[in-house]
Amino acid sequence: MHLIRFLIRRILTGIVVLWAVSTVTFLLFFARPVGIVGRQLAGRAASPQVIEETIRQLGLNQPLLTQYWHFLDNLLHGNLGYSFYSGESVNTIIKQDLPPTASIVFGGVILWLIVGLGVGILSATRARSVFDRVSTVGVLVGISMPVFVLGELLLLVVFLPLNEHGFTFIQDGYAGLSSGIGPWIGHMLLPWITLAVVQAAIYTRLSRGSLLDTLGEDYIRTARAKGLSERRVIYRHGVRAAMTPVVSQLGIDIGSLLGGVIVVEQVFGITGLGAVSVQAINTSNLPVIIGFVIFAAAFVVLANIIVDLAYSLLDPRVRIS
Repeated sequence: MHLIRFLIRRILTGIVVLWAVSTVTFLLFFARPVGIVGRQLAGRAASPQVIEETIRQLGLNQPLLTQYWHFLDNLLHGNLGYSFYSGESVNTIIKQDLPPTASIVFGGVILWLIVGLGVGILSATRARSVFDRVSTVGVLVGISMPVFVLGELLLLVVFLPLNEHGFTFIQDGYAGLSSGIGPWIGHMLLPWITLAVVQAAIYTRLSRGSLLDTLGEDYIRTARAKGLSERRVIYRHGVRAAMTPVVSQLGIDIGSLLGGVIVVEQVFGITGLGAVSVQAINTSNLPVIIGFVIFAAAFVVLANIIVDLAYSLLDPRVRIS
């Protein structure tokens, strides 16, 4: 019952957030003089006649509240609008370009969690050891490495030599799951590593520090005094509670992944939401920009609802109420 109430509250909060984001986005683009908006949409070199026709077709000469109502009505019906240049539905554009971006994000997140949490936990349980010192240096290197530099390095040092010697499993570009799991992994492996390295370094530092703090808590000392094995104390009680700040960070990072994905897509020649959003910004394709913003906001809201649910599962001190 508590869980249902929690979900209802979070969903209602998410709806309010989405409404606020969509309203601010609408006002940002349309609460300006009609002539400026029309010129922007029709193109800077457009004639006055073309600008007038653009204003009439898009209903920009209507009162702002009327435009806003039509905008919200379309959103409620799942209509994100149509591209000004191709006439294609924004919904269709997102469906077409989401798989490459989702593939990069999914694999990158899994990889950086496995590496980051694994190294961080081992470093915390072997504090001041050689492994801990080496991992600290690796963390500094990973955090200092720009994404585009790492991507180009992997292409130069891994992709080109392997393909020159006939090992063609690792490729650039994108191959969907319809091509088979092997080709999909082969095309995604380098993008996953590129996206994951910096984040894995951050999560290594975060999980190490959090676990060290947790292992100093009174209930950990009590568990040891009761005679529980060190392995059970660390992994059953310590790691579980130490993951709460990690989950919090994950909710933030997943929401801000688009920036990193844009760079990864550009480096490896992948056409996904990142590349299309950059093109939309360069051409002032407002429906595509607004659609992507609202889609990203919905993704962030969903991710944070999942994060909040994970709190009560990871840390017994946290309760849903």
